[in-house]
Amino acid sequence: MATLICFGFGYSAEHFVAAYGEKFDRIIGTVRGGERGAVLNAYDTGRFHALVFDGVRPTPELNSAIAEADHVLVSVPPGETGDPVLMACGDALSGVKKLREIVYLSTIGVYGDHGGQWVDEDTLPAPDSGRGSARLAAERDWQLLGERNGARVAVLRLAGIYGPGQNALVQIARGKARRVVKPGQIFNRIHVADIAQAIDAAFTRHASGIFNIADDEPSPPGDPIVFAAQLLGVAPPPEIPFAAAPAMSPMALSFWRECRRVRNDKLKRERELGVALRYPTYREGLSALFEEK
Repeated sequence: MATLICFGFGYSAEHFVAAYGEKFDRIIGTVRGGERGAVLNAYDTGRFHALVFDGVRPTPELNSAIAEADHVLVSVPPGETGDPVLMACGDALSGVKKLREIVYLSTIGVYGDHGGQWVDEDTLPAPDSGRGSARLAAERDWQLLGERNGARVAVLRLAGIYGPGQNALVQIARGKARRVVKPGQIFNRIHVADIAQAIDAAFTRHASGIFNIADDEPSPPGDPIVFAAQLLGVAPPPEIPFAAAPAMSPMALSFWRECRRVRNDKLKRERELGVALRYPTYREGLSALFEEK
């Protein structure tokens, strides 16, 4: 009986389970609040069950599920004191003899700023923020747990995520799109359906190591907004110089401080993950989302 535990049943994990969940006999997804857990469990088909995990102390029910886990998907971000899953559940996970596959969802932010130059999985990480440093430490801690358990660990470094309900079309429709311009700034993106493909490939191919999960075309941040406006038949929002942009959160500012182009060869190579991107650029992704409206 194949059991998958998704620590952090959020946007990416939910899309993965919707697309590939039938490959598992039992799926446990952790959520922060009981209300969301109740909503998810109301649609329980017998395969999936949501459990509340407060990030501090696992419940007996979660510990029982951990003991039966063959596969683990982690999308919980680290906090100031470290990875909450490892701090709370590390000992329990270390004792699971049948655990064989771990997929950890990280971020391309661990590379830091490269002045718009290309980076790949061989590029030495140099995070510029505490958030990036914490991610890099969490990657290494999960890899160490895998070594102790004899489990394979695939670290998927994700670019900026977009997809249903979370994209430039929605931002424009809600009047929240901001076309901020910073000369030379480049971003990679990735559609959530392609993240789901990558997770599935990592489990199916028993992958281990580091993989960049990004699209084929890093481009200026305003380009998807302009393209989305064209699809909607409206004028794009006016350009706003970065220096005059509205106040940003510390997390948003950390994105803008870093600039790099991310290679995705390992993601696509047949001898590695072998993923054929459904949405190789934002144009295919946004066009599909527009047609789905």
